[in-house]
Amino acid sequence: MTSLFDPIQLGAIQAPNRILMAPLTRGRASRTHVPTPIMAEYYRQRAGAGLIISEATGISQEGTGWPFAPGLWSPEQVEAWKPVVAAVHEAGGRIVAQLWHMGRVVHPDFLGGQAPVSASATTAPDQAHTYEGKKPYAEARPLREDEIPRLLADYAKAARNAVEAGFDGVQIHAANGYLIDQFLRSGTNLRQDRYGGPVENRIRLLSEVARTVADTVGADRTGVRLSPNEPIQGVDDPEPEALFPAAAAALSQIGVAFLELREPGPNGTFGKAARPAVAPAIKAAFRGPLVLNSDYDGPKGQAALDEGRADAIAFGRTFIANPDLPERIAKGAPLNKDNYKTWYSQGPEGYIDYPSLDAA
Repeated sequence: MTSLFDPIQLGAIQAPNRILMAPLTRGRASRTHVPTPIMAEYYRQRAGAGLIISEATGISQEGTGWPFAPGLWSPEQVEAWKPVVAAVHEAGGRIVAQLWHMGRVVHPDFLGGQAPVSASATTAPDQAHTYEGKKPYAEARPLREDEIPRLLADYAKAARNAVEAGFDGVQIHAANGYLIDQFLRSGTNLRQDRYGGPVENRIRLLSEVARTVADTVGADRTGVRLSPNEPIQGVDDPEPEALFPAAAAALSQIGVAFLELREPGPNGTFGKAARPAVAPAIKAAFRGPLVLNSDYDGPKGQAALDEGRADAIAFGRTFIANPDLPERIAKGAPLNKDNYKTWYSQGPEGYIDYPSLDAA
């Protein structure tokens, strides 16, 4: 039987265990999206993960609409990431940068008053977080076909910058209702061109981004995240069983290193599924390692491996509160509880002050 503590090859990355740290937005960068020194300690503390997937990191100002989120488009950002990545490596860990374009959920406040871009002219529900508080989202403008090369260039530049900063690879964020997800799902993709309509058109942008990034840093250092069974941020599709296995097959053809799925159950504690898991059909379509994520603990994660449903498990909120999570799972030790109020706050509280087993 494969154990959570067995090593796994994720493309070019040899992960010492199958307990991955999921991407977690924490809002500790500067107002100009530059990583800060405190982030080095945060990630260093969690270097025992088989692989750390960084917090969502903007590929451009156009794609970044979360206060105090980091970016990877400027030389200043690259230089500030270097000590963060070095801290993980010095502690024996591995880390990839998650590349993020938020699409229609970027508020115009982040864009000098300009409209955000998306697959189509749609508006996200609820409200955006801005530096001036919550505000209603604005209608997006459709990304023109002649702008796609520029978008791909932004992904390529961010991927190159990630490698320059020392990251072991990248993960393309194609989930959670952000730009690529807005193109994938028919609820937000109303286009009539080569990027809209049938499934093979709606997966085109994802395929082009993945191929661009793979050509830039190597397919064996490129991962992808999808969220197949959960309507999120107003993004949904009535036929995920047709859409997402097709996307997985296309990614498999490109040879990406691993695929991570965020799939909550019907009683999920942070998002609830509207449909059954699509992961089994995706696993059949994807030749590489499959990573599952959402509401797993040690026993549930091990069961997913035992049953052949996953090759590794990504843990999110438990890694926020337990920097030494793999050790705690191995020992069956109790887990610290995370504090929701400090998920996105600034400063050390609820960030680098959770006790390890040694400290306890």
